Formats: sequence, structure tokens, C-alpha cells
Amino acid sequence: MRIVFFGSPTEAADSLGSLIAAGHEVAAAYSQPDRKSGRGQTVTATPVKMFATQNDIPVFTPKTLRNNEEELKRLSMFQADVFVVVSYGRILPQEILQIPPIGVVNIHPSLLPLYRGPSPVVTAILDGQGSVGVTVMLLDEGMDTGPVLAQSKPVQLTGRERGAQLQDFLFREGALMLPEVLQRLQDGSLIPQLQDHSKATGTRLIERSDGEIDWSATAEQIDRMVRAYDPWPGTFTSWNGKGLKILDVVISNEATIGAGVVAINENRLLVGAGALTIELKLIQLEGRQVVAAADFLRGYPGIDGATLGL
Repeated sequence: MRIVFFGSPTEAADSLGSLIAAGHEVAAAYSQPDRKSGRGQTVTATPVKMFATQNDIPVFTPKTLRNNEEELKRLSMFQADVFVVVSYGRILPQEILQIPPIGVVNIHPSLLPLYRGPSPVVTAILDGQGSVGVTVMLLDEGMDTGPVLAQSKPVQLTGRERGAQLQDFLFREGALMLPEVLQRLQDGSLIPQLQDHSKATGTRLIERSDGEIDWSATAEQIDRMVRAYDPWPGTFTSWNGKGLKILDVVISNEATIGAGVVAINENRLLVGAGALTIELKLIQLEGRQVVAAADFLRGYPGIDGATLGL
């Protein structure tokens, strides 16, 4: 099939690679514009742009596709059978969805109609879901409301998964599903299935402020936050006028010592959370490197008895 691909991060580059390996003709790739990153603010291309360039695929990085007549004409000129979208980072306007005769295929890391929207993996971890999955679907004008083409079997969770790790796994599963889905769409053996909108749940865009810990929450909720918000926005609090990032925790069965109150027990850094305590394992004080809690305590024993987040 002749394809135009839309995607930006590493997981999208993996999907692009699966299409090439399956023998599809990728006429062009669309990705987010280059951005400055790191301490040196070096201008960096997206993984999809770099992968496409290495494979001699023309790459386009428009700032927007809305009301963009130039890109609309260009996309029509490619005469692609289908567009494939994997974590592109922008919503395709209706006039673009109507261009390819087969439609626009998308990988969404949830078992639709559950967890529509921009943050399905993060929200599933926050909700304490026991299983997740991935859907290959056709896009329509709604937010992840289009017909389902294929779904993975439910993936059972251990309760220790982290956001980036789980999202990467689900997109890899989706990439493996793509070639067969496209083949069956082409030969007409795959019949899209409408979603049951009555069972739909949604997610919202995560903001940096979501990562600030409220120590009156339960220990279980805080543990989920730490895992779900890895790597962004991360979870954080404050101590002694400085930011304190919380990178890894375990729930302790010891009784609470007060919301956000710190106690040191046998070189363990415990913090009250709900009816229990959270043991901090990896932390990073503002301006310092990430350290194990035991190492942190050797340098900052005065944190004992403090209340975090004040």
C-alpha cells in the first residue's frame, strides 16, 4: 500500500519501521517541528524525522495543518491509499481525514471505548486498572470515536508499571498489529466495528501541576502518581524552601505519622500519607543529583520531623 505517515516520538518511529519492513511504500512522513532541548538548548529533530531521513522518506514538519492549503494540496498529490497516525501530537482536520480512499488509521494505547483522549496510559495507572491494551482504529472527526479495526488481548498489569514503560510497550504491540490490519483493509476482509459510545470513558491533557503531591491523599494514590507521571511531569513536593522530586517509592504498612510528616526509621525515609506511610526510595533535591534516600539522609539528617509541601 502507498502510505503517508504521521508521528513524532520513538514509539511512532517503531511503527514506521514496521510498515517499511512489511513492504509498504511510505510516500512521506509528517512530524512535529524541530525543537530545542537539553541544557544546551540544542535544536533536535523528532525520532520519526530522523528515522524517515535515514530511510530516504521525504519529511514535512508544518507548524499546523489547520487552514493550511499548501499541505492539503501536497497530501492529495501523494495519492496515498491510507494515512497512518501514531502519536503525531496534533489533531488532523476533517478535510485531511477525507483524502485517502481507505481512511486514516491510528494506534491508540487503550482498549477503546475506554480511555479516549490524550492520556490513556497515565490515567489507567492512576485508576489502578488491572489490565490495559491497544486499539488500531479509523479516525473520524471525534476524539478517538472512530470504528475499531483490531484490538490486542488485555495485558495484565503487576501494579508496578511506570507510564513511559507501559506506553512504549503498548505502542510496540500496536506496531506489530499494523501490517495485518492494513493488508486486510486492502483486500476487504476487515470490517470496521463501531464503538459502543455508552461505555466510553475519557482522559484529559496532563499538566505539570498534576505532579505536585498532596500528602493527604492515600499512600496508594501517591504510589500510582509516581509511576504514572514518569517521566513527565514527574512527582514533586517541597522541603526547606526547595523543590524535592520523588522518583521512586514503596508503600509501607506502618501507621501514619501525619500528612507529609517525615520520620527516619533504620535509615529509611518515611512520609505520612493517608492512613499509612510512603517510603521514599529515590529523590532529587533542587539543584542536586538523583540519590537513594539512604544517601540523602547522610547529607540532610535535619529532614527528620519536617513536613513536606509547606
